Amino acid sequence: MSDPPFLRRNESGVTVELRVHPRARRTALEIAGTMLKVAVTAAPDEGKANAAVVALLAGSWRLPKTAFTIVKGAAARNKTVGVAGDPQTIAARIEEWMRTHG
Repeated sequence: MSDPPFLRRNESGVTVELRVHPRARRTALEIAGTMLKVAVTAAPDEGKANAAVVALLAGSWRLPKTAFTIVKGAAARNKTVGVAGDPQTIAARIEEWMRTHG
């Protein structure tokens, strides 16, 4: 299976491009076309929404929160999130999530 369009592998892990909807009614992680969409109930104040995004991704993909960093777009809806670790292992976890939830 090839990587989804929102996932890029690199030597230190992967980057994931996503669109965030803060102050949503419910927390959700879904694939919409070629994009990964994240809805969190947290407001975008003082990094609360970013922390909620990291928590949701970490829980969904069964990875430690410490592996995640906001690489680009910390104050924007379109974000690039870096996930540190073995790129093959991380991509496999994301693919597993996509098979069961995508």
